[in-house]
Amino acid sequence: MTKKEMIVAGVMSGTSADGINVALVRMGVGKSRARTNLAHANFDLLGHSEYSYPRKVRAAVLAAMNASRASVADLARLNFLLGELYSDAVLASERQFRVKVNLVGCHGQTLYHQGEPQRFLGRKLAATWQTGEPAIIAARVAAPVVSDFRPADMAAGGKGAPLVPFLDYLLFRDPHIGRIVQNIGGIANLTAIPAGASVNHVVAFDTGPGNMVIDAVTEKLFGQPFDRGGRIAASGTILSNVIDEFLQRKFFKRNPPKTAGREEFGWEFVSEFLRSCGPSRKQDVIATATALTAKSIADAVQRYAAPRSGSKRKPAFREMILSGGGSKNFTLVSMLTSALQPLGLRLRFSDEFGLPSAAKEAVAFAVLAHETWHRRPSNVPSATGAKRAAVLGKISYPDLSS
Repeated sequence: MTKKEMIVAGVMSGTSADGINVALVRMGVGKSRARTNLAHANFDLLGHSEYSYPRKVRAAVLAAMNASRASVADLARLNFLLGELYSDAVLASERQFRVKVNLVGCHGQTLYHQGEPQRFLGRKLAATWQTGEPAIIAARVAAPVVSDFRPADMAAGGKGAPLVPFLDYLLFRDPHIGRIVQNIGGIANLTAIPAGASVNHVVAFDTGPGNMVIDAVTEKLFGQPFDRGGRIAASGTILSNVIDEFLQRKFFKRNPPKTAGREEFGWEFVSEFLRSCGPSRKQDVIATATALTAKSIADAVQRYAAPRSGSKRKPAFREMILSGGGSKNFTLVSMLTSALQPLGLRLRFSDEFGLPSAAKEAVAFAVLAHETWHRRPSNVPSATGAKRAAVLGKISYPDLSS
């Protein structure tokens, strides 16, 4: 490793709260050494691992998300417990891939995200909270930790999300091909990168539920944490009237920039969704939840990224690059392919570009941490709505005497 290179661990746990993703990234790599097949990449993905939350921890995380009431003591303990679990995950990845990290970028577990200002105690405020104590990680891993990425963008007038478009632009921009980079995690989000665009012309926003609603109804109706491969959905029939009803909701009509979380698509939304499905077969409910994700993505592309009906303008985008856990749901991918066909978009996967779909968000926070360490801004104001570029995150240091 040269003096300009750093090994950075990116740590991500998403809104699905299924566990921890760790990506080990060598930053500052010359083009000849990079393992991606992207000409402008300057990193080497050394390895990626996933660690499931213990069952009781996942239950505690889900209970804390968007909770109307919560114990302050339990939230404080959860913060320190997640710090220990993140530390364990990074240390296990170091052992697995036989490297020592120089820096950690930890997104933390989102418990609450409110990108739009709301009135509270006499002031209108936006607010966000990602938990998982970084001081614990720094002490256990013996490396500095960049965490709490979202507030700096919000202080600059942004919504604090999405932040992954910085990586999307870095990796997937092309001088000749317009691309939409679509991630399907708990929430689905897209980054639209016109051909030859500068970072200031990137548009990104959350399109709606990704796996979140599918997972919730699968757990409720079948006692399984998710619909593996979309097998249950494949045996069901879509309830089109339910899809039409829910796509009329304000979130789907709102112009970007916009973000979503369990506040929009959590238990209250799922309960209403189940009531609307009525006494339908359970398989039909899963198929309908899956179709809601596919249709909301396609509608977002049609509304904000495709030429207007009757326009003579050529499509600005020719490819959609898919990543995230939803890319492993073959029924969802099939539905999305059909929905995108009229828009002339070719569906591809981030794996084709040397970036495993399951690793992408963890890699993003390794890259963002590296930028922060070098005091460089890494939000994308055109995506978040921020008034200016901002250096993201806060740094926790290990024992410097050792």
